[in-house]
Amino acid sequence: MAEAVEKKTKAKTSAKPRARKAAAPVAVQRLRIKVRAYEHKVLDASVKQILDTALRYDAKVAGPIPLPTEIKKYTVNRSTFIYKDAREQFEMRVHKRVIDILDPSPKVIEALTNLSLPSGVTIDVKMA
Repeated sequence: MAEAVEKKTKAKTSAKPRARKAAAPVAVQRLRIKVRAYEHKVLDASVKQILDTALRYDAKVAGPIPLPTEIKKYTVNRSTFIYKDAREQFEMRVHKRVIDILDPSPKVIEALTNLSLPSGVTIDVKMA
């Protein structure tokens, strides 16, 4: 009986492990559009316009993904000479969204470049 156990263990150790073939990563082109604006309503209207344009040409779209709002606060003295304790605070809010377009066709890219958006909306486009 001990011989049978030894034969089984020898059979397991003598077998060589198979080398797995690594799957080649498929490079997916992605068009990442970052949209920024001070007013969220104008920003959402611009994002909707971008999405409508992309979907008209049957592009795969991921987003819009809302990013954290960037808040810049400024504190200013109300008075110029006396009353240093009297101060006012102001803030600027920058709202952001990200849209990913997967495998964009040249027609989609051309349509997005010809898109006219309202003033106050900043767009950054990157190919990744």
